[in-house]
Amino acid sequence: MPDALLRCLASVKAQDGSEQAQIIVVDNASTVSLDAVRAMHDDVTFLTEPKAGPGLARNTGVAAASAPVLAFIDADCRAEAGWLMAAVKAVEAAGPRAVVGGDVRIDFGDVRRLTAIEAYEAVFAYRQAMYITKQGFSGTGNLAMATPVHAAVGPFAGIDTAEDRDWCQRATAAGYRIRYVDKMRVYHPARPDFASLTLKWQRHIRHDWTDHLAAGRPRWRWLLRAALMLPSILVDGTRLLLSDRVQGLRTSWRGVTVLARLRWFRAGEMRRAMHATDETGATFWNPQV
Repeated sequence: MPDALLRCLASVKAQDGSEQAQIIVVDNASTVSLDAVRAMHDDVTFLTEPKAGPGLARNTGVAAASAPVLAFIDADCRAEAGWLMAAVKAVEAAGPRAVVGGDVRIDFGDVRRLTAIEAYEAVFAYRQAMYITKQGFSGTGNLAMATPVHAAVGPFAGIDTAEDRDWCQRATAAGYRIRYVDKMRVYHPARPDFASLTLKWQRHIRHDWTDHLAAGRPRWRWLLRAALMLPSILVDGTRLLLSDRVQGLRTSWRGVTVLARLRWFRAGEMRRAMHATDETGATFWNPQV
């Protein structure tokens, strides 16, 4: 974690305009010391949020911020050159009700030899343009807004809620429009193994099932969604094979195998979640995934 945070801070400080930015790091119940990072970045504000959950950590950072624009990035991400100015300009152009989300790409270990998981996640891990334009939310790992918007919409939710989707839905309901900004780009490392992928989806499925019940939707609709996971392998497998984000048929095919395994897992996990009444989103929380 310290290495990833050091890389993140280096990428943020390399941004045009960063010398005028207030950079805040919130330690969210981490199990490793950040003393070495603090020593190397004495111009950065370091805070602690003892309750686990990315939404709570972001709220702690916002409470200490004094700038007119809030720009969020995850500690394990790397900002591309131009990220900060793209975010600030997009917010300033849209005015005091601005909310924008940017592109998230996979940070490959070796661009010449993608792992199977890197090939899969390059296409399906962070589909920000689709999330924003079709589903009305942005991942909070690459989100920016005029500071008054956060106060008006309210804080991000806790660990038992998909805080990015929840916050954006509340913002939309309050009349705010979320815009996609392609040049506002960050890179996120791929998950290290298949177990990390399944843990991520266990958390998301639990959030989705909780929302499904809260909305009073029938159980058959949930079961239908689970069943559709299997034919979706053909549709999205073709999409991966044709994607320009992955080069080489062999590499693309390896990504398809991960896609197939994961869709089978998700179908079974959706059925299992219906009977796991003692589980919440926090059950599957891991700050690394």
